[in-house]
Amino acid sequence: MRKTLVNFFSDKLYIELSITAVLFVIALALDKLMDFIIYMLYFVIFLEIVRAVVNYVREQRVSMTLLVDAFIILALREFIVNVVKVNKEELSTFEAIFSSSINFNLLILSGVILFLMIIRYLSIITSQKHLLKDKMED
Repeated sequence: MRKTLVNFFSDKLYIELSITAVLFVIALALDKLMDFIIYMLYFVIFLEIVRAVVNYVREQRVSMTLLVDAFIILALREFIVNVVKVNKEELSTFEAIFSSSINFNLLILSGVILFLMIIRYLSIITSQKHLLKDKMED
């Protein structure tokens, strides 16, 4: 128990948990939980794009994983907005997906997210770091 408590404070996990708990309580008190989530996703998208630009300036190459991460987060944000804020329709049958433009949009966004996840996987396994690591092990 003591070792777990020491690891908790040494890893600085308590700072993340504290900030998260405070933001969650504020969001609940203001009844703006979804708005908080959406704006935090905007922040992460902005952060990923800035990281990609800084990485390009520093190393003179584009990191695909950073850009794909930003697009995945953007697609997830759109998906969340469509599911929670826009979509008020029932999805009782498979045909309902194609009869409603919002449900069809959600289907397309799901495909985009899946496609971006595959691109992310491919960008990781074909990255220079991964390929050089495999070469060094041989």
